[in-house]
Amino acid sequence: MPKPKNNKLNTKEKPFDFILIVCVLVMLSLGIIMVLSASSPSSLAEGSNGYSYAIRQGGFGILGLVLMYIISKIDYRIYKNFYKIAYGVSIVLLLAVLIPGLRWEAGGAARWLYIAPLKTTVQPSEFAKVALVLFFATYLTDNREKLGEKWEGFFRPLLYLAPIILILLGVQSHLSASILIIAVIGIMMIMAGSKIRYFLTYGMAAVVAAGGVMYFMAVVLKKGLYRITRLTSFLNPWADPTGAGYQVIQGLYAIGSRRTFWCRTW
Repeated sequence: MPKPKNNKLNTKEKPFDFILIVCVLVMLSLGIIMVLSASSPSSLAEGSNGYSYAIRQGGFGILGLVLMYIISKIDYRIYKNFYKIAYGVSIVLLLAVLIPGLRWEAGGAARWLYIAPLKTTVQPSEFAKVALVLFFATYLTDNREKLGEKWEGFFRPLLYLAPIILILLGVQSHLSASILIIAVIGIMMIMAGSKIRYFLTYGMAAVVAAGGVMYFMAVVLKKGLYRITRLTSFLNPWADPTGAGYQVIQGLYAIGSRRTFWCRTW
């Protein structure tokens, strides 16, 4: 008589994912180089040696690798028990930028929390990205047999997502994070079994409606005009070379110089 299979996950027997760790190390290295390239002049102007920001970023990178190793030894199914807590904490942290003693503003937007003991800032939206993946992974798994339905597979998940997006746009003015989160959750829903036709009909209608609302607010109410400017600045970046078109122009200069980014660091 064959022995019953043991469904319990044994993390000690999991093979080492060499490709994943190489990708992480390459991305981490490129990120530190980019930080060094962008922050070296500022660091020198502040009286440092030019490497202070890069060294600090490297320290956080090493800490992240240690945490990654520790977390990899934990049974991933344990996280499922905390998916509702993760969702609630995400909303609380995103709203915490409204607290005067915690909020940190930059560029006219309040998207950061200032941690006084560490003398650093954190962005709640970064935690929300991970927490929402956990939340929707659990929801989609528990309701996988109903994902073909219009309500359970499309509208109900979006109702859970709506408060997060409204806070990101209304409180933090964080359009890029909103777009990224919507894209990731949408892909998760499709891969889990939600019908693509709902995204092509109701989803596209919602995108068009949201774009119309943004345009109306920017042009008529004069609120959030920078969002439209950022999305259209590539058409004529020289119309505002020191503002909305600055990044596009610098990118064109970099391509035209035929030099890689690290050549300008030293």
